[in-house]
Amino acid sequence: MTYQHIAYAVEARIATITLNRPERMNAWTMIMEREVRDAMERAGADKDVRVIVLTGAGRAFCAGADMDELKDLDPNDIKDQSWMRPFDMNRRPDWQTRYSFYPAIEKPVIGMINGAAAGIGLVHALYCDIRFAAETAVYTTSFARRGLIAEHGLSWMLPRIVGHANALDLLLSARKITGAEALAMGLVNKLFPADQLAAKTYDYARDLADNVSPRSMAVIKRQMYEVPFQTLAEATISANHEMGLSVRSNDFREGVAHFIEKRQARFSGD
Repeated sequence: MTYQHIAYAVEARIATITLNRPERMNAWTMIMEREVRDAMERAGADKDVRVIVLTGAGRAFCAGADMDELKDLDPNDIKDQSWMRPFDMNRRPDWQTRYSFYPAIEKPVIGMINGAAAGIGLVHALYCDIRFAAETAVYTTSFARRGLIAEHGLSWMLPRIVGHANALDLLLSARKITGAEALAMGLVNKLFPADQLAAKTYDYARDLADNVSPRSMAVIKRQMYEVPFQTLAEATISANHEMGLSVRSNDFREGVAHFIEKRQARFSGD
């Protein structure tokens, strides 16, 4: 697929998806929506990709919805189901909605937040598994200042990341917060000087790609996103089942072998 509003590249088993409208601060469009979904699924299905990085070109991550599209938004757009894939009944429906598909991708998705993340841009940052950010990046939910509400599952996802009180503050006020405040409330995992962000993010991504079992990452990610719907007993029973499968896997045998032999791991993902 040829992309108009994003860029896609794979290097060293890391797929990078770049929101690529720097002249508009990567404002979100319907074209971008389709292209990001395609690129995420493409990276998820590629056996040569082990980690996915989502970032923005230029000085912003994503400054929110493109105002030219937002001002003409059809009130029925949010109820229109034509964009949705048919539900896979073998997978949790919660992770198959319009933007909540990131947790269903069996690879780590790292949000490399290089600049402003606002509105729908913040939604996509929050659906990433891990968020590394430039110290200069700012964040806002935006919605209440546009006469809108907590969209696309944000009222469910945001409190699980920053806590109930912080989520209410961010949603009701729609105020801008700095990187330091975002770090303090757990909105981002790490802050770096802007000129070090890419290097630090890719160091982390390469460590995952080179030294961690892809099979383990896929199972652990699935476990973590199942937990909100499970009791402790259910989570433990599920983990016991997965442990039995893990000790029969090639990656388990390689994990033990490379440690004993003191060499670089050669995980296959099987």
